[in-house]
Amino acid sequence: MTVKRFIQATLAAAAISAGAALPAFADARTEAYVQKNASEVLKSLNNPKLSATERTAAFSKYMDTFTDLDSVSNFVIGKYARRFTDAELVKYRKAFRDYALAVYEFQLDAYRGEEVVVKSSVDRSETDSIVNTVIRRQDGKDMDVRWRVQGKEGDYQVVDVALNLDGNLIWLAIEQRAQFIALLDKNNGSADKLIAKINSMTADLKSKTRS
Repeated sequence: MTVKRFIQATLAAAAISAGAALPAFADARTEAYVQKNASEVLKSLNNPKLSATERTAAFSKYMDTFTDLDSVSNFVIGKYARRFTDAELVKYRKAFRDYALAVYEFQLDAYRGEEVVVKSSVDRSETDSIVNTVIRRQDGKDMDVRWRVQGKEGDYQVVDVALNLDGNLIWLAIEQRAQFIALLDKNNGSADKLIAKINSMTADLKSKTRS
């Protein structure tokens, strides 16, 4: 499973869902929330005083606050979120969190320290918006990033992120949902086998270095 394929299918569901609602401008506070927190996330990757381990810890702390990874982790296993025991769910969520954070850190590392600019936003409902941003780079290789935000009246949290990779806008959860559920169906809902697969993907990703 490549990083590209990992992020690649969430767009499909998000696009279908987004198309079902009439577009409207999201409120300014949602946009400001993304602007502020996305900038802080990138800054955490560019602190010269931090070691690689410390940088990862700082990045993960920001992303844990900024995003709702528990909701994403539940979504990608569908019906099995209700079938796992409490202990299995805790273990699975940790494995998924580690993988998701590794994916985001790997992809956003090339854009650390650069400027986040809000381009536009669309309300999907009163409590669900998509904020479109671009991460500016001095070399002109800007990156489009979309943030799906839920909540209202200043109480917000990101529940999905889409990155533009090689010309393809790719979200986090949909492809993993299909593959995780297929793996669980094949293995009689075994949480242990799913967790082992996720841990393997995480280890593979962390072994890679960005050129």
